[in-house]
Amino acid sequence: QVQLVESGGGLVQAGGSLRLSCSASGLTFSSSAMGWFRQAPGKEREFVAAVNWSGGITYYADSVKGRFTISRDNAKNSVYLQMNSLKPEDTAAYYCAARTGGRSTPRANEYDYWGQGTQVTVSS
Repeated sequence: QVQLVESGGGLVQAGGSLRLSCSASGLTFSSSAMGWFRQAPGKEREFVAAVNWSGGITYYADSVKGRFTISRDNAKNSVYLQMNSLKPEDTAAYYCAARTGGRSTPRANEYDYWGQGTQVTVSS
């Protein structure tokens, strides 16, 4: 059974930082592309960042480029999202997703597994 468990969310002031973690089990993590998505109340889920199986190729949404960094540790079956210079508009539930055997992609419907999400709230 595949499980993706996010952690690290919380309440932070604008300009602050948070580091999200996603721990994966039940899949061949080292050959899976991983992504982070977010969903704010009343809005559709949107792409944030993605990384290929090796960590060598990353993609970012324009809204987070230069502020967020995605990384992974295949030895720990984990993917991370370092979020700096946070803004109130970054407030959302953040989800990690896994795409087994494929390339990293910003398209949510191409991911096979999803975590339950972790809430990030940025106060102004």
